[in-house]
Amino acid sequence: MSAYSSLPRHSLRGMTALLLASLIASAVHADDAASAGFLKMPLGKVTVVALSDGRFTLPASKLMVEAHKGEVQEALAKAHLGDDVPTSVNAFLIDTGDKRILIDTGSGAFLGATLGQVGQHLQAAGYRPEQIDEVLITHLHADHVGGLIDRGRMVYPNAIVRVDAREKTFWEDRGNVGKVDASVKATFDAVATALKPYEAIGHVKPLTSGETVGPGITAWGEPGHTAGHTGYRIESDGKVLLVWGDLVHLAAAQFPDPKVTIRFDSTPADAVRSREKALAAASKSGYLVAGAHVAFPGIGTVGKAGSAYTWTPVER
Repeated sequence: MSAYSSLPRHSLRGMTALLLASLIASAVHADDAASAGFLKMPLGKVTVVALSDGRFTLPASKLMVEAHKGEVQEALAKAHLGDDVPTSVNAFLIDTGDKRILIDTGSGAFLGATLGQVGQHLQAAGYRPEQIDEVLITHLHADHVGGLIDRGRMVYPNAIVRVDAREKTFWEDRGNVGKVDASVKATFDAVATALKPYEAIGHVKPLTSGETVGPGITAWGEPGHTAGHTGYRIESDGKVLLVWGDLVHLAAAQFPDPKVTIRFDSTPADAVRSREKALAAASKSGYLVAGAHVAFPGIGTVGKAGSAYTWTPVER
């Protein structure tokens, strides 16, 4: 006899309706993650939420620096992409149950109308800005730190902002303006504006590579893109996610050849070494990886194909 056979018919109908509603909600969640702007997934005992900040157009021929002549255009052709590449900006929330830790904040109002959507997608995912306990910054370019503020006010009023000490020191010293590419000189103004209200109340706390910065979360240095570019390793119940920050900007070219760099890189040779090291480790371990500029949701795994690497996104 079925365990449900003794239930009234209206109860069975109600349970069936609830089950169907649950299945439909799951299907909508999977199919519409991109349009919803967020994707939730479990990692051991924690929840990871990918948050879209929107997209910008990356002019590959102007920004990418090839290791071998013609390789970027060849890679784009293989991927059926033109020179102007639609490029995601992603942030990631780690919900441990006890703490809610946001990794990067998107662009805010700094970089135009197609970006600045992390805040609205965070709320769509069921979180309020005041619930965020900490914000971990991979680096201080405007598309990662701009979302800290809205019209000069703190978006995350209860959060402690963590950023590599070298990164903070570099971008707060305007004497370094001549050391960066013209395309990122505006970062000095963005940093001063975005961090100011948090610093005023003592809510900015520098970190160092190797430091434990949250439950199961470790900061690890990824030198090259900026002075203190930092990734984060999240581990829960034996499951691991590596948040890369800006190790990859143009997946179609940099997975096949990690030696391809971008003009934004402060020290390209170091950026190449960091990328090669991260790709090799990810392909060997099979760990999940989260990239700020890999197509939303930016989470997937890395494979090895000869001297090249491959990217497999998580199902959504």
